Amino acid sequence: MTEVTDDAIADAIRDMARERTATFCPSEVARRLADDWRPLMPDIRRVAADLSDIRATQKGQKVDVMTARGPIRLAARGD
Repeated sequence: MTEVTDDAIADAIRDMARERTATFCPSEVARRLADDWRPLMPDIRRVAADLSDIRATQKGQKVDVMTARGPIRLAARGD
C-alpha cells in the first residue's frame, strides 16, 4: 500500500465535511484514500482529533475521537 500522508488525510476529511450536510463515517474517508482502507482507520481518527474545524460524535453526542470506543461520526464543527 502506498503511504497516505497526514496532510492527505486532513484534506480528505475536510473535503468530505464540506461536501456533506450531515455527519459521515471515518471509513468513508479511508475508502476515498485507498482500496485497502482498513489499515488507515487509526490514522484517520488520529488526524481528525487534531483538526479544530472537525467534530466527532457518537450517538449524537460530542466525543473525543481518541478515547471514543466504537463507531463515531465526523462533521464540520458548527459551534
